[in-house]
Amino acid sequence: MNEPTAPAPRYREAPQYRETTAKSRDGIGVFLLAALIVLVGAAIAGSPFLVEAVPFLVAIVIGALVAVVGLFLMLGLTMVAPNEARVVQLFGRYVGSVRTDGLRWVNPLTERNAVSTRIRNHETSVMKVNDASGSPIEIAAVVVWQVEDTARATFEVDDFVEFVSIQTEAAVRHIAGHYPYDSYDAQGALSLRDNADTITERLSEEVGQRVEAAGVRIVESRFTHLAYAPEIAQAMLQRQQAGALIAARAEIVEGAVGMVDRALARLSEEHVVELDEERKATMVSNLLVVLCSDRPASPVVNTGTLYQ
Repeated sequence: MNEPTAPAPRYREAPQYRETTAKSRDGIGVFLLAALIVLVGAAIAGSPFLVEAVPFLVAIVIGALVAVVGLFLMLGLTMVAPNEARVVQLFGRYVGSVRTDGLRWVNPLTERNAVSTRIRNHETSVMKVNDASGSPIEIAAVVVWQVEDTARATFEVDDFVEFVSIQTEAAVRHIAGHYPYDSYDAQGALSLRDNADTITERLSEEVGQRVEAAGVRIVESRFTHLAYAPEIAQAMLQRQQAGALIAARAEIVEGAVGMVDRALARLSEEHVVELDEERKATMVSNLLVVLCSDRPASPVVNTGTLYQ
């Protein structure tokens, strides 16, 4: 078995930011309240009864201030789509994330940035790398991932989508260089072609460690392309064909030996013919030639005695 892969680097042992829940309220109720305040402000500014009690300009100012309060409350309304979060900042300081979908209301002075928490696919390009035996191969993989911590995805890395892309390609190159494309001699050794499921599990673990700093969770990973590079593909194909031919010949010989053994035992048990050791050796030789040959045998009729 191959040794476990080297652990992926951790960019920070203790992340500076962790996702917390921001304080928010149901936005529909706040919207109705803010709309009512705006209507009250407009009514105050245009009310003939208030104009008679106070100067006209004072009534307009009071109504405008009341309407501004209502409009200011509306600035805190934010729409949160399903499988989306809003990262809330107050004067540049992180105060939490809103994950409840629908119309929500937060502090109007905050900045609210949308971060998708949907499951995404990232498929790497076909990369040419050297496997553990030094042979150039072409490999590509697809990684299914999802943002788990919106705070780290926003503040720990510059662009978490690009970060996942680059770290995925780095992990694929590292995994491809740690295992051979095919294991010809080593018994029980992992290879990219024969043990793709096991190796992709390790790929998921390594990518997960690399993107942990960005608050990303890896759902699964799979190889989408795996082949020898064109410059050695023909030679490796001949090697695979030779290996398959040897394995087939070995199985044919093993079966032929069993058939010959049963034939001799049957002849001896039923006393069909008595053969000395030399004739047994000749019969075994002839039967093995017939059974193991890749071409039909041409029978020869013996018209003499057994020893002619």
